Amino acid sequence: MARGQSGSNNLVVPQARAALQQLKMEAAQELGVTIPQDGYYGNYTSRETGSLGGYITKRLVQLAEQSLSGTNRNL
Repeated sequence: MARGQSGSNNLVVPQARAALQQLKMEAAQELGVTIPQDGYYGNYTSRETGSLGGYITKRLVQLAEQSLSGTNRNL
């Protein structure tokens, strides 16, 4: 792990937790990936978790681009 990284997923803006959780649920539904109730992803393939993470990142970049351009379209 790189120096300065704690290894945890601490949010820079803790108030965003609910919105990020909602985004994760929407992405999982669109991709057909079931989110485990206990939070354990050990039974999932790298393809499943990677596609979910990649899709969420894509959506976050789109939201940031829209915010920067002043466009407030819902994705």
